[in-house]
Amino acid sequence: MKRKISLLPNAFFYLLLGMMFIFIAIQTVEGTVWNFTTILIALIATFDIGIAIRLIMIHFRMKKRKG
Repeated sequence: MKRKISLLPNAFFYLLLGMMFIFIAIQTVEGTVWNFTTILIALIATFDIGIAIRLIMIHFRMKKRKG
């Protein structure tokens, strides 16, 4: 049995995670932005937001194909 994957809720979840990591990155700044922790958290946020955008694009492409 094939299970339907819901892309839009997953996209919003990744977007929420990305925003949370951005908030945490802003809170971890200590004098300068160029420390390892801040850059790592910002990198994770970038990946999460990128995944969210990709999932939203796939969702609308699939919706457009169905008619």
